[in-house]
Amino acid sequence: MPTNTNSDHDLDGDLALDSRDEVEHPKMYRVIMHNDHYTTMDFVVEVIIAVFHKPAAEATRMMLEIHKQGMSVCGVYTYDIAATKTGQVHQMARERGFPLKCSFEEA
Repeated sequence: MPTNTNSDHDLDGDLALDSRDEVEHPKMYRVIMHNDHYTTMDFVVEVIIAVFHKPAAEATRMMLEIHKQGMSVCGVYTYDIAATKTGQVHQMARERGFPLKCSFEEA
């Protein structure tokens, strides 16, 4: 039986993997909720619990940060998840008649 001279295959004929290949990690994005003068604090806490799955105490702390600092990072996610969560916040706000703003940026 002839020996396989192609360096991309091992002796059994299977494709050999190049161990130098590195997996590229996806870019991450910060989801940021912004303060406004109309959205109630209770609703902001409700959104943080529902969309970002934070416990009530942490959601309250984040809401106060939004109120006092003008914004708070609600989480860091891949692009698709960050975009989905931002959309969920905007949908909930629209349904309740609030102008709550949420955005995301590369981390």
